[in-house]
Amino acid sequence: MARYTDANCRLCRREGQKLFLKGDRCYSTKCAMERRGYAPGQHGQGRSKASDYALQLREKQKTKRFYGLQETQFRNLFDKADRKQGITGENLLILLETRLDNVVFRLGFASSRKEARQLVTHGHFTVNGKKVNIPSYTVKPGDVIKVKEKSTNSPKFKEVKEMTITVPEWVSVDVEKLEGKVLSVPTREQIDTPVAEHLIVELYSK
Repeated sequence: MARYTDANCRLCRREGQKLFLKGDRCYSTKCAMERRGYAPGQHGQGRSKASDYALQLREKQKTKRFYGLQETQFRNLFDKADRKQGITGENLLILLETRLDNVVFRLGFASSRKEARQLVTHGHFTVNGKKVNIPSYTVKPGDVIKVKEKSTNSPKFKEVKEMTITVPEWVSVDVEKLEGKVLSVPTREQIDTPVAEHLIVELYSK
């Protein structure tokens, strides 16, 4: 599957806000959005009024980039959300939030979703005692996500043990044990990703 390989900071500049794709750098003065808070390219500083379609498209692109999904993955997840009972937009965000790579990020075991996806792919985590290396794996209430015993001595996770981590209400974490638990399915109010999901639903409903 094709992956975006250009500079991540260009994505933030294109969407006009920080997507926090580079971990700690996004919180520093080195962040590209702090230095050049306009879209990349020679026309990046031009002003133009966006159409409704453009706004919907940008919201979809922004959400994809927040969670690190490709177009086909995102569309398949939207179709799954649309088939579920409830509000499609909220269902979509819940499905995105309960991906294993996002939960690893939410637990503070990675500084960005991109790093979390890499750590999961490299097999550093278990779910309920079984190794899972699929970033898109959907976690459920009661699932326990833990760093593999062989990985606990790596510099990365030694660093995590020394951190003070704040997690969302729908998960809990024991930093000393490098273990987290999914307490419940997140509600829309517990998801702080700045996304206007109704615009995505409008886009795909055309």
